[in-house]
Amino acid sequence: MYKKSIILILIFILSAIVPDAKAARENLLKDGLILRGVDGQLIGPDSNPREGSPGGDVWFFELSSDVNDYDTTVKAGTKLELLPSSSLEKVIADTKTRSSATYRLLDGRITKYRGRNYIFPKYFLPLSKTKEQEPQDSSESKEEKSSEPNIAISEPNDILTVPPEVIEKLQISKLEIASRWRQRADSNEPAVERTRNTDSVLVDRTAFLNVGNDDRLTFVLDALGRNMQHASLRLLPCEILELTERRQSRMTGPVWFHIAGIKTEYKGESYLLLHKATRIYNHGNFGR
Repeated sequence: MYKKSIILILIFILSAIVPDAKAARENLLKDGLILRGVDGQLIGPDSNPREGSPGGDVWFFELSSDVNDYDTTVKAGTKLELLPSSSLEKVIADTKTRSSATYRLLDGRITKYRGRNYIFPKYFLPLSKTKEQEPQDSSESKEEKSSEPNIAISEPNDILTVPPEVIEKLQISKLEIASRWRQRADSNEPAVERTRNTDSVLVDRTAFLNVGNDDRLTFVLDALGRNMQHASLRLLPCEILELTERRQSRMTGPVWFHIAGIKTEYKGESYLLLHKATRIYNHGNFGR
């Protein structure tokens, strides 16, 4: 009888704890969820100071609408941290030229790391507020309607013609473009340099996980036998990184991995968003 009462008490305690843990997990979006066409507000480090962040600053994206992955819903007003990327660096520069930091996230990837969600941004579209039109009096609207010319509806078999004013504008625009090119050729003006996309795909590279003195995680790439400095990539928080850390924690020495992911640049430093990290078993035949 005494053992049964103890078992019942333990079952009651576990039933009270498990739902809370499940609710905490359900509050997170799935790693790899792609966000497209999500509006929000960019919030800089002045509003959210935090130490120990990549690059010395943290930028957040405050959602203007709910986001869900069919299992979890993140409410509007939630602030998700933006991961360092070349796209984030460009949009930070753009915020300095605008009075409002409202943007549409055209393409962004959700990551999950140690109980938190992050956004790896790729493309932003700046949004501007439109001026509201003042309501017109009913008398004025009637006068405008009466003054509008009657537009004849074309028949389906009628020949389509381009209005002469449109043709005139097209000819003027062609002449302007030609004159601009001639002026540039005469002045030897250099061509406008396009913005270089610094993101690239890293596929099937060998590397080992390294923890620096500041506890920052990096993957040091294998030089493949060449006499060159080992390149290191700072790792962005994601689910694959968390699994890789668990594998590394079970080993006493460095572990080699075959890795793949997206390599990006932010403020002169290289970062990697992991997509795959497969451990290499050398069975002691190769040096570390």
